[in-house]
Amino acid sequence: MTTPLPSLAAVERRAAAAGLLLRLQCRPLLGVQPLRVVVARPRPEAPPLLLGELKGWALPLPDGLQLDTMRVQGAETQLVGPLIWSATFAWALEATPCRRARLLAIRDNDQQHRRLVRYFRRLGFEPTRELGAAALDLPLRLVWGGSGLLMRGDCAQGLARAWGQLQRR
Repeated sequence: MTTPLPSLAAVERRAAAAGLLLRLQCRPLLGVQPLRVVVARPRPEAPPLLLGELKGWALPLPDGLQLDTMRVQGAETQLVGPLIWSATFAWALEATPCRRARLLAIRDNDQQHRRLVRYFRRLGFEPTRELGAAALDLPLRLVWGGSGLLMRGDCAQGLARAWGQLQRR
C-alpha cells in the first residue's frame, strides 16, 4: 500500500509545526509561471531570517517545470531542503499541468558537481543530457546559466521522497 501524497497545505503545516515560514510566490505571465519558494525562520522584532529558496518557472506542459536555483544557508537547516522540494512538487501537481521537472546539476567544480548529482538522484532525478561547450548546447547553457548535467524527475516521485525525508526528521 502506498502512502498518499501530501497537499501543499500539509507541507505548509509541517513547516509551521517546525517553527518555520514557508512561502510560495508565483505570478503567471504570458503562460509562464515564475516560481519562488522560500523558507525562513521568524524572529521577534526583526525580519524573518532567510534559510533557503528555490527559483524556477512552470510552462503549461507535462514536462514544463524548470527548476533553476536552489540555495540553503545558515544553521539548523536540516528541514529546509525537504520542505522546499515538497512544496515545489506539491504546488506543481496541484496548480499546474506539470508532472515532470528538469534541472541542471551545474559543473562549477567536479567535487561539487558529484554531490549535486547524488543529491538530485536521491530525489528521483535521472540524467538526460550533458551540457558542455558544443554549439548545440549554447541555447540551453544560456537558459540554465552554465554547463553541467541536465536531469529530469517525476514530480510525484520527488514529492514522495522529499516528504519521506521530512517524516523521518
